Amino acid sequence: MTENDVQVRANTDESRYEISVDGTVAGFTQYALEGQRADFLHTQIDDEFEGRGLASQLIRGALDDARDRGWEVIPYCPFVNQFIGKHAEYRDLVPAEERERFGLTG
Repeated sequence: MTENDVQVRANTDESRYEISVDGTVAGFTQYALEGQRADFLHTQIDDEFEGRGLASQLIRGALDDARDRGWEVIPYCPFVNQFIGKHAEYRDLVPAEERERFGLTG
């Protein structure tokens, strides 16, 4: 698989980010937008695409886009929360008053 095979895109009509492999949607992360705050709720990668690191690519792309849009992020989804915990460069997306609640104070 080459980098050209994988694409992350915003599907604002369905309030989610999708990751595609060779044009096939392989997974998504769902969010609920309230003003400039995106509550990330659930991430799913289809079984046939698991084990390729697509979830991490998806979340990185989603968080980069959220930053570009000026959104704050609330990581209710355990995978999004774990990703932010491992990648400190995204912690600033979570409002300071919410970081302790999600274990992101380190």
